[in-house]
Amino acid sequence: MNVFDCQAVGVISDTHGLLRPEAVEALQGVELILHAGDAGDPDVLTELELIAPILAVRGNVDHGAWAEHLPLERRVRIQMATVYMRHILEEVTVRPGDGSVQVVITGHTHRPQIEERNGVLFLNPGSAGPRRFKLPVTLALLHVEQGVCRAELIDLERLASSEA
Repeated sequence: MNVFDCQAVGVISDTHGLLRPEAVEALQGVELILHAGDAGDPDVLTELELIAPILAVRGNVDHGAWAEHLPLERRVRIQMATVYMRHILEEVTVRPGDGSVQVVITGHTHRPQIEERNGVLFLNPGSAGPRRFKLPVTLALLHVEQGVCRAELIDLERLASSEA
């Protein structure tokens, strides 16, 4: 398990080969980036690595030699909190509330969501890649202070329009 002593974590998913400039801007200053699958292109991960260390899981559209090294699930220790990542929520193998994880990060649905269940923070950062249907284009920031985790969603289209 990778261990990090950081407070600001960027969480991104479903980029599908597109790393928007607004996503790059929103991630400035984070100390770690977690990609919850469907990067779609190894260049996305390479570009994110220029911002901060990155850990990713493989999504259902991540195919080819570049994606084979990506695990389907991953546990990361951030301060005193254990974060579990898997692309598809229905394939999560941990049991919420058993004390083994404090945060579960998934993607796949393109629907951003922050929800607490049985003392576990469930976070889907939504999709930061090409728009799907009428869903927002988002990513998330995970703030960790003394092992306590709090998430916030960043609407990338609002960020872009506020700069115009």
